[in-house]
Order: sequence, then C-alpha cells, then structure tokens
Amino acid sequence: MAQLSAVVAGGVESARPRSPALNPRLVAGLAILLLWEATARLFAPAYVARPTGVAMALPHVLADPAFLRAAGLTLAAVAEGVAIAIVLGTALGLAMGRSLVAGRALRLWVNSFNALPMIVVLPLFSLWFGYTGSARLATVVFAAIFSILLNVADGASTVPSGYIEVARSFRARGWSIVAEIVVPAATPYILAGIRLAAGRALIGAVVAEFFTAIPGLGYYILYNSRTFHHNDAFVAVLLLAGFGAGFDALVAQGTRRLLPWYRRDEARE
Repeated sequence: MAQLSAVVAGGVESARPRSPALNPRLVAGLAILLLWEATARLFAPAYVARPTGVAMALPHVLADPAFLRAAGLTLAAVAEGVAIAIVLGTALGLAMGRSLVAGRALRLWVNSFNALPMIVVLPLFSLWFGYTGSARLATVVFAAIFSILLNVADGASTVPSGYIEVARSFRARGWSIVAEIVVPAATPYILAGIRLAAGRALIGAVVAEFFTAIPGLGYYILYNSRTFHHNDAFVAVLLLAGFGAGFDALVAQGTRRLLPWYRRDEARE
C-alpha cells in the first residue's frame, strides 16, 4: 500500500507543470543583445547603434521634448487610424460575409487593394491630402483596414447556419441576428484582424513620415540616422516595437479573458 501511494504521489508530482529555471525568451533576448554588441564593436563604425549605446542614450532621448512630441503625433495617428479601420472594416466585412451580392461585388477589389504595397499609394495620398498629417492618417487607415475587413468577412461567413435558423425560429430578424449572433460568433476573427491591423498601422505611419517628412517618430528616426545619431534613432525604434508588442499582448490577454473557449492552448502559455 505504501508503494502504491508513493507511485501515485510520484505520478501526481510529475504531472504538475514545472517552471523552467531560465526563461527561454529571456535567454534568447540576451543572446541576441550580446551578439549585436560584439558584432558592432568588431566590425561596425563607432556611430552604429549598439545595446550599450542605446542604453546610455535612453534617458536623454526620453526627456527630449522633440521626441515626446514626435511619439505623441505618431501614436495618436495610429490610434485614430485603427479606430476608423475597425469601424469601416467591420461594417464592410459583415456585409461581405453575410451578403452573397456584396461578397461577389467587393471581394476582388478588396484582395487587389490589399496586395498593393503602401509605398505605391503614398504618392497619391500626398497629392490628395498634401504633405500633412492627413496623408499619414489615410495611409494608416489603408494599411490597417484590409486585415480587419478580410478577417471579419471570413468570420461572418463561417457562422453555422443552425445558429441563424434557431434565431429566426424565435422571430429574430435583420440587425438583431447580426448583432446577437453573427458578431459574437465572429469575435475571434475580429480580434485577430485587429492584432494584424495594429502592426500594419505602425508600419504605415512610419513609412508615411519617411516619405512626406512630416513630424513623427518616422521622421525622427530618419533625421537622427542621417545625422549619425543612430543610438537616438534606435530608441524610437524600440518604442515602436514596444507599442506593437504591448498592443498585441493586450489583445491576446483580452481574448483569453473574454473568450476562454477560443484557442485553449494559448490560454495555458
């Protein structure tokens, strides 16, 4: 009996998840930083960014009013553009996903515009809106909307027909079916589209600032790179990367909390 208890206790103990002594992500990050530092010191000129130089530049860059203003302009444009893309993309995606006529009419054009590189439409936006923040906002919306639109359309089209039939049997019609059946069922697709759209929106904002030379983090990076202040420029790059990663983590956390039934394997990470 004692042996059986020991075997059972050992099995339970082995079934418990064991936290690794070292976080693999942390180890990989430290390895990348060490490799970057060693390569820059051995082969690159002194002005090339390296981890120690970026760490030294971080305090004075974060206290620089020009940097803070540039960050505020870029992130505000990204937030506004993503909000517009969510509203328009969700509306058009629901129409494409639930209406056969709308799907056939719009699918080809949406796929065509989605395949266009952002750098191709920037000259048109700069002509239409001028070298202003409006051109940046239009680029952000263009970059973000198609990820949301296509994901919402796929989610709306995959709603089981049984759900719709049950709703109609209770005399649900029109917008009530869309709001109470289609949108909740397509929510995982909507969140996936928003995760993709946020990254594309950041890229669109930075590319627009590169091209139009309007104030923002993109222009800040371009100016400091051309004046050989690479460490200062890389602080802005880190801010953009941190914002993108933070937004992605926020949406992923929201997905786990609001939709615990969706992708249970991700919830255990």
